[in-house]
Amino acid sequence: RARALLQQLPPQDCDERYCPGLAEEERRQLRAFSARRRQEALGQGLACPVPGPCHGCPCRKCGRRLNKGDPGISASRLGDQFWHPSCFSCHFCHQQLVDLIYFQQDGRIYCGRHHAELFRPRCASCDQLIFMEECIEAEGRRWHLEHFCCLECDEPLRGQRYVMRSGRPCCRPCFESLFAEPCQACGDPIGADSEEVSHQGLHWHARAACFCCSLCRTPLRGQPLTCRRGRLFCSDTCARGQDASSTASSDSSDSAFASAPSPDS
Repeated sequence: RARALLQQLPPQDCDERYCPGLAEEERRQLRAFSARRRQEALGQGLACPVPGPCHGCPCRKCGRRLNKGDPGISASRLGDQFWHPSCFSCHFCHQQLVDLIYFQQDGRIYCGRHHAELFRPRCASCDQLIFMEECIEAEGRRWHLEHFCCLECDEPLRGQRYVMRSGRPCCRPCFESLFAEPCQACGDPIGADSEEVSHQGLHWHARAACFCCSLCRTPLRGQPLTCRRGRLFCSDTCARGQDASSTASSDSSDSAFASAPSPDS
C-alpha cells in the first residue's frame, strides 16, 4: 500500500522539501501548482451502498448497472456518479486508486502522478516535475538540462551524440566500451555509428565484408540466407560445401595421425 501511494502520489509533486536543488522561482511555481491542484482537482472517493434513487444507474467506467445496495464508489467532485470499486481507477494507468484518493480533470479521474503530468513534464532522471522554461526532450521523454547525462560516467550530453540503453542515455565512448556487440565476422565491436545486422541472437557489421557468405563471400544484406553454427551461407549448396570441406580437413588430419611413426619405432 505504501509503495502504491508513493507511486500514485509522489511527494515531490506537492512539497518542495522533497525537491532539493530547486531555484527560488521553481519553488514558487511548485507551491502555486500544488495549491491550485488541491483546490480544483483533489478529492477522495466515498465507499457506500448504492442508494435507492440511484438503483439501476450505470457504472461511470464500465457502464454495467449498479443496483440498490450494491457496493459503489462516489466522487463528490463529479456529481451523482457511481463506480464499481474495481472500476474506480486512474484513466491513464488504470491502477485502482489507493485510499480512493483521486484528481479529476474534464470529468475523468486520475492518480496524482498522471494528473500532474497533464500540465507539467516529468524528468526521466529525478522523477520531479519540470518548472524550468527549458528542458531536453529525447526518445519521447524529458529531462532537466542538468540531468541529461550518461548513465555510466555522468558526462553531460546536452548537444552531444548519445545512444539509449535501458531507457537512459549513454555517451558513445561508454556504449562502445561496455555495451557494443562484437561482430561475428571480424570480431570488432559494432559501434554506435555502424550499421548492424542481427540474426538468431548474433550480430554482424552490415557492410559486405562482414555480412556475407562464409564460403563464397557473396554479400547477404537483403538476401535469403542460411545460418549454421554461427556462420552465414547464401544457400544450402554453400553450406554443404563448407561441411564437405570441414570433413575433408578432418579426414586429412586423421590420415596424417595414422601414418605418423610411433614413438617406439
